[in-house]
Amino acid sequence: MATTATKLGEFGIQIRGERRETGETYEVRSPFDGAPVAVVHRATADDVEEAIAAALEAFEITRHLPSWRREEILTTISQGIAARREELAETIALEAGKPLKVARVEVDRAVFTFRIAAEESKRIYGEIVPLDWLPGNEGRRAEIRRVPLGVIAGISPFNFPINLVAHKVAPALSAGNPIVLRPASQTPLAALKLAEIVYAAGWPQDAFAVLPCSTDTARPLVEDDRIKLLTFTGSPAVGWGLKSRAGRKRVTLELGGNAAVIVNEDADVDYAAERVAWGGFTYSGQTCISVQRVFVHDAVYDRFVAELVRRVEELKVGDPLDEDTDIGPVIDSANADRIEEWIQEAKDAGAEVLTGGERENSVWRPTVLANLRDDLRVSCDEVFAPVVGVNRFSDVESAIDAAGRSEFGLQGGIFTNDIRVIETAFDRIDVGGLMVNDVSTFRIDHMPYGGVKSSGFGREGLRYAIEEMTELKLLTINTRPDAR
Repeated sequence: MATTATKLGEFGIQIRGERRETGETYEVRSPFDGAPVAVVHRATADDVEEAIAAALEAFEITRHLPSWRREEILTTISQGIAARREELAETIALEAGKPLKVARVEVDRAVFTFRIAAEESKRIYGEIVPLDWLPGNEGRRAEIRRVPLGVIAGISPFNFPINLVAHKVAPALSAGNPIVLRPASQTPLAALKLAEIVYAAGWPQDAFAVLPCSTDTARPLVEDDRIKLLTFTGSPAVGWGLKSRAGRKRVTLELGGNAAVIVNEDADVDYAAERVAWGGFTYSGQTCISVQRVFVHDAVYDRFVAELVRRVEELKVGDPLDEDTDIGPVIDSANADRIEEWIQEAKDAGAEVLTGGERENSVWRPTVLANLRDDLRVSCDEVFAPVVGVNRFSDVESAIDAAGRSEFGLQGGIFTNDIRVIETAFDRIDVGGLMVNDVSTFRIDHMPYGGVKSSGFGREGLRYAIEEMTELKLLTINTRPDAR
């Protein structure tokens, strides 16, 4: 396959500290215009076996790395990402269709993610537990340590090609675990470049591999018992299927969402509209915590909707490489077609299009819908698109119940200053996190992040991911004189 037409050239897999060409290639194409971006080599079954075997051997090195050395390596990785900020942002814009200014924010977040992982590598504490609670145990105590699990397998999604990779790689390294990563086929380039940075920082080369490959070739990452933890971010159907095949290994799943936001009568309406216009449409709504359902009190509904529509219509739609673009394409034409089908279904059922509802190829204009039934796919499934539905309510408790009436439970938001309403919402909306006076889309990378119900289980966020990637190990000590 010719590479002259590609913007970024040819990429081999990253294994054992080197770039390796396998001869089995495919093209990464721009979601915006379909132009070739890069040629990528796919890992073979032998490459996957080699990577797992090498990581298993490397665990004997990584598990004994002192915390100062892990901190030093992670800090160097963070600095390496920062030094290549513009290159990585352009790569993400090309492969993912993410607007350039949004891609820069993602790269900055990855810098932060590795920096916090460096700090957390020095804070993997244990504890001392007295054991003299029963007579005859005088002089006994227990020491509890956190020890690394072993080889980690990470499978990452297309929508955050470097920062969601960072959320798998950084805590693994911080805890002293090797990791084998399979990036999304649509967006493998940033992960392959990250591997160069990780190797250059001094992490043991056998202890990290990035392997773009087919689903079938990646099967050992899910099923092989030498893998001690599988961390997956992606769709619920795929995630729960992987868990059923994972055997005895630990599994953490960060899956889909159907995020609700409540705007109560005492809310700062202008601020709420500003945040929903961001949280519903950043990266064309292709985030698991994107605002999808908005419940607005009758008393402020008209004002909120007018302000939201005004702000949404100011968003610039177009080429992700344009510095001024706010909204680029969705990831591919198949998803663009699906969005059209779902919007048409809503319109046929009586929904009103307040703004948007139009597409040009894979670029959808940000769309606000009203008068939506609860059983429509744009209401009850994960739309993963620049589409937000607004709904009226008169009683805030009914809005809280409606917000929680979803098979998903990742994050939600509520705009109010009434502590009783906040406590009721926190108690009754079954989600991993509730954002007060902000949208569901809010995330700082060191906070615990994950969901319940169909949204998965386990938590990301550096300290919390490190807990998932380590094991508690107990040592009891008898200091009684007669024990000598």
